Amino acid sequence: MALTHFDGKGDAHMVDVSDKAVTSRIAVAENHIKMLPETLDIITEGRAKKGDVLGVARLAGIMAAKQTASLIPLCHPLPITKVSVELTPDAALPGIRIEATVKTTGQTGVEMEALTAASVAALTVYDMAKAVDKGMEIGGLRVVLKDGGKSGRYTAP
Repeated sequence: MALTHFDGKGDAHMVDVSDKAVTSRIAVAENHIKMLPETLDIITEGRAKKGDVLGVARLAGIMAAKQTASLIPLCHPLPITKVSVELTPDAALPGIRIEATVKTTGQTGVEMEALTAASVAALTVYDMAKAVDKGMEIGGLRVVLKDGGKSGRYTAP
């Protein structure tokens, strides 16, 4: 199996997708941000000085998905048809679990957009709560579902 973003000489290039079929595509990515239980309480009780942490992080993730091609050098700009970012408080973590879903109808997948949305949502939670908890930890970033295109469906084990 070869890496698609390198040509025969080993130089990086943008993959030509012009001959690929336009199909419905979806990707779901997840991650989490761990924090002190007190920090989670501040967020879930709406006591953060910067405002609605989960609402702002949701919007940041949505905006990030739309900017992915500007951030990842060889990523194609895509006509995104849907982005959703769910942030779920989890006392057992303790922290926030994040799931980003991105859909398009196009010639290439939206895994990078979903990963970017989840990442930026977590970074936004960190930014908004760092005044009370600089030790927060972001982890677990991965694609959990990808469907559409010639490679078909992928579901994380």
